[in-house]
Amino acid sequence: MTIISLIKQVPLPSEMRMGDDGLMDRTKAKSIINIDCQFGLEAGLQLKKQHPDARMIVCSMGPGSFEAALKTAISMGYDEAYLLSDRKLGGSDTYATGLAISTMLKYLGFNEDSKEPFIIFAGRQTSDGDTAHVPSQVAESMGIPQATFVERVTSNNDGTITARRIIEGGYQMLKLPMPCLVSLTPTGVKPRKPSLIGAIKARFEKINILSVDDVKMTAEQQSLIGINGSPTIVAAVANIESDRPPVALAQGQGEKQLVESFIDEWKKGGNVMQKKEQVEKEAKEIPDFPIIDQRGKNKGILTWAEVTNGKIARPSIELLTPARHLADQLGKDTKISTVLIGKNIKNLANILFEHGSDEVIIVENDKLEEYLVLPFSDIITQIIHERKPEVALFAATTAGRELAPRIGMKTGSGVTADCTGLEMGDYIDRKNKQIIRPILHSRRPTYGESKLATILGFVYPQISTARAGTFPVPTQQQGRTGVISEFKPKLNSDDFVTQIIETKRGEGGLQSLFDADIIVSGGRGTVGDGLKLVQQLAEALKEKGIKAEWACSRVVVDNGFAEYARQIGQTGKTVRPKVYVAIGISGAIQHIAGIKESGKIIAINNNLKAPIFQHSDFGIVGNYEDIVPELIEKVQAGFTFGLQAK
Repeated sequence: MTIISLIKQVPLPSEMRMGDDGLMDRTKAKSIINIDCQFGLEAGLQLKKQHPDARMIVCSMGPGSFEAALKTAISMGYDEAYLLSDRKLGGSDTYATGLAISTMLKYLGFNEDSKEPFIIFAGRQTSDGDTAHVPSQVAESMGIPQATFVERVTSNNDGTITARRIIEGGYQMLKLPMPCLVSLTPTGVKPRKPSLIGAIKARFEKINILSVDDVKMTAEQQSLIGINGSPTIVAAVANIESDRPPVALAQGQGEKQLVESFIDEWKKGGNVMQKKEQVEKEAKEIPDFPIIDQRGKNKGILTWAEVTNGKIARPSIELLTPARHLADQLGKDTKISTVLIGKNIKNLANILFEHGSDEVIIVENDKLEEYLVLPFSDIITQIIHERKPEVALFAATTAGRELAPRIGMKTGSGVTADCTGLEMGDYIDRKNKQIIRPILHSRRPTYGESKLATILGFVYPQISTARAGTFPVPTQQQGRTGVISEFKPKLNSDDFVTQIIETKRGEGGLQSLFDADIIVSGGRGTVGDGLKLVQQLAEALKEKGIKAEWACSRVVVDNGFAEYARQIGQTGKTVRPKVYVAIGISGAIQHIAGIKESGKIIAINNNLKAPIFQHSDFGIVGNYEDIVPELIEKVQAGFTFGLQAK
């Protein structure tokens, strides 16, 4: 048996700088092994305990400086290291990266027909891109099954593995045959530190450096890599800055004075954003180039409606808001078609019509009762080939984030992940002296949520995933109807090799977090009492008739104090309540990503220098155990943060 780990060396987000060309310059930034990849490395070492004779290989793609990361993996317990390094790969997007890595692995003797079993581990996503695309793209390119967002893996006696996979509201237990690929979340087994013996071994271990010619990449494949061959490009990167006024800090001695001061500030409305002097920028001159429409026969917008617990998942309904916006920009003849896959799901079509779909494409089959990435990606690809949409949109749920890149690999399309903005626009191609119009501008936070990148795709359909909770649910139009079409796919038995052993999905705060008017959230500073005071504040508000719910930051989930369904942030949920109360939360940019759409943000923290105060409207500096009980008393006496009972 062979255990393979894919890793990437990434720059620290805090050290990234904007280049003169408007793109990111990482040349002077310190680098580390991507955090999620470290958990993938550890998962491989954990599996070796069950297979002591397993061959341990670590692979990466990047410049020669990546040798440092590979040597670290050797010092942790891996046997061999391979680095795919070639100037031709510079600027590769995730599609090109997945193609290149899979080609290297095939060159090393690993493919779907390998006689010797193997398993590939990877991190869920990288901190510089945050896409979570490459694992799915490598698996698709190699023709093997996958499991993403996985916490634990165990090997079975029959040549299969069992994986515990995080899903919205719970988890799934999957059984996969080898060969397969598994991507790990940072809630898995914590990575070990290199041993002294391992460090000595790594010092003398040779890193095998391969070029694209070494791995026998064909001329056609080489035309699909690098910045020129990638189906997507980064058109622009901008800094993300807080649009909130300076925090209004409570003043006083002791918890009573602090809470009373906070309530006074709340009633006054807090601080006001100071108007910045407007500096008019010169309008960019649009050259007199011919306008080119590259869409050909590709027209219309396709979305996928995810079904959970017999209902259409809220993020899939939210998706119809940007879909309608794009359709309006493209013209009145542009239709929105939504794919609905499952068992006995035809009755759900009306919900989609009433929220904006013009057509619902029904795919019903008893074998499709629960989502599985292989058959669902194959079916949607068949629909894309037949319908030829110009844009395909997916919600960035755990399912959507693995499904879209697998489909993108099948169709040769680029995929943009976790978008917070979608617009139709132009691309000025100065090299060929033409303007491409219309083209999808997909905007997404990146580099640890510190930058906003605009991505353009040049292969149709242009595929993007939309961050859940970012777009509002479209207004429901009672009685609105549309066209129901039935699609009969060609089902491949090989697509059903992955078995769902168990699915545990409760509400678990999932839906109520999206609907809540106020969310009380606890961080590392609240685990001393197991978040009891956080929950009690939420309950006190509920008793007053307020739509309230409690949540938490990632560190709370990682340490087992709450389920993943309640996690807020880049790797959890994006919420937009009227009021968000952050208690004992430091304010990492990944958490801010999930709350920045909130109406008002209140921070309670004993550290005045905590970053959370830079992103909050109101702040109380004090101990959680003192402030929150006083605040609960005020709620019980009638203070409800200006919210009305419902």
